[in-house]
Amino acid sequence: MKVRIERGGISTNPEILRQAAKGGLLSAKLLPRRVHNSSLSTRLGTTELIANPSVRLVRARQASYNAYTPDAWGIDLVRTLITGGAGFIGSHLCERFLELGHEVICVDNLITGSLANLETFRNHERFSFIRHDISHPLEIDGPIDYILHFASPASPVDYLQYPIQTLKVGSLGTHNTLGLAKAKKARFLLASTSEVYGDPAVHPQTEDYWGHVNPVGYRGCYDEAKRFSEALVMAYHRTHGIDTRIVRIFNTYGPRMRLDDGRVLPNFMGQALRGEPLTVYGEGKQTRSFCYVSDLVAGIEKLLFVENYHEPVNLGNPDEVTILEFAQEILALAGSSSKIDYRPLPQDDPRQRKPDITRARQLLGWEPQVSRREGLQRTLAYFQAKIAQQSPSVANPEKK
Repeated sequence: MKVRIERGGISTNPEILRQAAKGGLLSAKLLPRRVHNSSLSTRLGTTELIANPSVRLVRARQASYNAYTPDAWGIDLVRTLITGGAGFIGSHLCERFLELGHEVICVDNLITGSLANLETFRNHERFSFIRHDISHPLEIDGPIDYILHFASPASPVDYLQYPIQTLKVGSLGTHNTLGLAKAKKARFLLASTSEVYGDPAVHPQTEDYWGHVNPVGYRGCYDEAKRFSEALVMAYHRTHGIDTRIVRIFNTYGPRMRLDDGRVLPNFMGQALRGEPLTVYGEGKQTRSFCYVSDLVAGIEKLLFVENYHEPVNLGNPDEVTILEFAQEILALAGSSSKIDYRPLPQDDPRQRKPDITRARQLLGWEPQVSRREGLQRTLAYFQAKIAQQSPSVANPEKK
């Protein structure tokens, strides 16, 4: 039997609710944390509903973030707020939590995000978008169960263009979202990064490694913003008892990346598809490990729902490759005859980057499932379509 999802809640039909609860069809992921393990014994008209301990009946909410007006009896669904939700990873998270049955509130100032990333679910009845800079306080009417703080420029091109905004969203933005979590008694997940390890002296990087970061270098605005945000999250957890999670994200790729965001994968794919030389910095001996976005989202979901763990967790693919090898792989997949253009190595560019995911394996039972070749094929198809929209003649460089 299917439970029909309506705007603001699950079907209010008493018989459907009774059967769904009896059959265990109401997953805990569809239920607010604030009512887990509470009992349900309430009346709808003259019909008494008795369900499992994970369910209660409350007033259903309207979807609008600023018009929380209880107007009908129904199941109170999980309400999840995602900052940076119009970005590459954030938009995939919005989509996933809609699939889980959550009401999703996406907050983004669109400084690097795009409404195009929300296109496939923008009109979903449980989705709402707020254009707002989370570096400034935000008030949300009604309850919130989960807050995922993903707002921040995340590529070198972006955070070098917006260094002050990057520092503000890592400090003030984290402070504002933690304050909201405190007020709403919401579980909080921070998107941190492998950049907290800087140019690491330990390889692969484990969560207990403190890092090797230049705080006054060009990358310092991003590295130190994330290191500060982690410290702030732990301070709120220890001082106020906020239920927090920290994910350290390693290189991630997939559809909805911007061709012009400056990261190595879209750079290489865009150049290969346009028949341009691939820009490799240094000799290309520096290493990276690339995780496909669906694998990352699955890990974030597992981390969010795991109980009683507050230390950082690495999420990434430990399959390490040199940048030069990576460029050659992309040239082969794209069928491109582009050459390699070697440039001087940028300041503080990490020489090695590979996650130790032992903690994720043991705590979450998680590890990547999508091979690099499969993920690159999917991403190449996405970029081919994007470039074809811009200039059909360069989508397939061998036809030039």
